[in-house]
Amino acid sequence: MWWPGRESVPPSHPAPSSATTATHGSTAARGALPDCALSELPREATDTVEVIHRGGPFRYPRNDGVVFGNYEHRLPNRGKGYYHEYTVVTPGAKNRSTRRVVTGGTPVTDPPEYYYTGDHYNSFCLITDAKGR
Repeated sequence: MWWPGRESVPPSHPAPSSATTATHGSTAARGALPDCALSELPREATDTVEVIHRGGPFRYPRNDGVVFGNYEHRLPNRGKGYYHEYTVVTPGAKNRSTRRVVTGGTPVTDPPEYYYTGDHYNSFCLITDAKGR
């Protein structure tokens, strides 16, 4: 029997194979989010990842590094405090604008997951080459 919140998938959906669920970066584990490379994103996204790796200083210290709640449920469900968000500067914008890097896991200076949104959390891609840069 299946019900919402149970770890198994409903019977109308085939169970993912163990090969696709073994890692956080797998399609099944991250809800079919597309992959993206830093070279495909605005240059400022690379700048943000580099600042994350250095541990700061951040341009918006009251906002960068804060817990991202994933209230939109676009990212895989994780415990509270798992995700953190960082501003990706938009040249010419008078505010933080809509671009962010959201990281998942620890350590905060090189977490296992990096996501990019250019539309203020409406969509994300998994940044495949940000870890350990």
